[in-house]
Amino acid sequence: MPDDKPNQPEEREAGYTRGQYIEETAAELADPLSLNEGELRDSRREGEEGSRGLGYTALIISIVSLFILPILLGAVGIGVGFLARRRGAEGLGSWAIGIGIASIVMGLFVLPFF
Repeated sequence: MPDDKPNQPEEREAGYTRGQYIEETAAELADPLSLNEGELRDSRREGEEGSRGLGYTALIISIVSLFILPILLGAVGIGVGFLARRRGAEGLGSWAIGIGIASIVMGLFVLPFF
C-alpha cells in the first residue's frame, strides 16, 4: 500500500523511511565476541616481549656486523630488523636496519681501502 506522502528528504538523510527497513545485518551474521580482559592483556604482553626480544637480537647482530663479517651479518641484521618492525618493535627494528645498512656500506666502500 503506497504512502499518502512521499518519503521526506529529512527521513532519507536520517537513515529511515516509512514502510522500508534499512538494517545492518552484520550483528546477526558475526560470531558473538567474548573477550576476557586478563587473556587480552596477557596476549599483548607476550607479543610485546617477543617482538622486543627479536628487536634486540636484530640490533645486536647489526652492531656485531660493524666489527665482524660486515656484509653477511649486516644483511642478517637488516632482515631480522624488518621482522622485528613487522611484529611491533619499530624502534629497535629501525635501528637494526640502519646500522646494518651502514655496516654493509662500510664493508663495500670504505674497508677495502684500508
